Amino acid sequence: MNTSTNGTGRVHMDAAVAGPLFMLAAALLFTLLSLQIKLLGPTFSAWDIGFYRFAGGILVLVTVFGRRRNPFRGHNTRLLLIRGGTGSIAFICMVTAIQRLPISTALVIFYSFPAFSAVFSYFIYGERVGKLEIVCIIGVLSGVGVLFDFQPGGEPVGQAMALLGGAFAGLTVTLIRTLREQNGPVIIYLYLCAMGFCVTAPMFALQPTWPSTPMEWAMIPGIVFTSVTAQLLMNQGFFYCRGWEGGVFMSSEVVFTAIVGIAFLGDPASWRFWTGGIAVLASVVALNRLKAFTVPAQTTMEKGQTP
Repeated sequence: MNTSTNGTGRVHMDAAVAGPLFMLAAALLFTLLSLQIKLLGPTFSAWDIGFYRFAGGILVLVTVFGRRRNPFRGHNTRLLLIRGGTGSIAFICMVTAIQRLPISTALVIFYSFPAFSAVFSYFIYGERVGKLEIVCIIGVLSGVGVLFDFQPGGEPVGQAMALLGGAFAGLTVTLIRTLREQNGPVIIYLYLCAMGFCVTAPMFALQPTWPSTPMEWAMIPGIVFTSVTAQLLMNQGFFYCRGWEGGVFMSSEVVFTAIVGIAFLGDPASWRFWTGGIAVLASVVALNRLKAFTVPAQTTMEKGQTP
């Protein structure tokens, strides 16, 4: 791993290493988050889960980072609010889709978001996607499809919510590029939690679901702390790579989810797991190497200094 320091003693990581490292760590934690949500069961609605996640996130971030200054003081507040709104909608859509569809179908549709991010990057930033990078994206999505054995069918509302969630997620990760120029990962996630709280609180207040067992009381804080850590790592990862690239790295979550299923839930390790998993990981590695050759490391680090 290549690093360098400046006069302040701050260590800068090689962008070609830092981006995948942060994204893969976030994907692992998001896998744990999904597992905890699954274990809670259908008793908790998407609004309940969203409310606990976002309200808990505000409490944690304000307590830890807001003791010496105003934690909501950021740059480009309007875009922070927009990004917070799109991110919270994407999360609610994803949870709703998982509740209405088989989780494999919901995740395959939702993980179309790297493609949406590439489209939004083109229209917002004029960012072109090379042919080899397109091949890598197709390789990741194809591997995901093989891994989960996606077949059309199921509830139309659930499918629409999964696709809508993918579109909002693609826009969300694209907007992080602009926000990270002057905002750290904490302020970006804090605004996501604030907007998510505004979106979910009214529905939660109408029919709240409270934890009733020791396991549920343990799961709710687990969801909060897992999501906070995963989101901060993901936001930091977008600090080193473009939105659609980060989305592709994050799609490794499907591999981690399959591993959890085999190790803890007794899922069979079929040929689909090995074929799809290898396709995803090989495409991620190839994309990382392409980025290492096409993005000058020094330029990327200068753009990515933490404010």
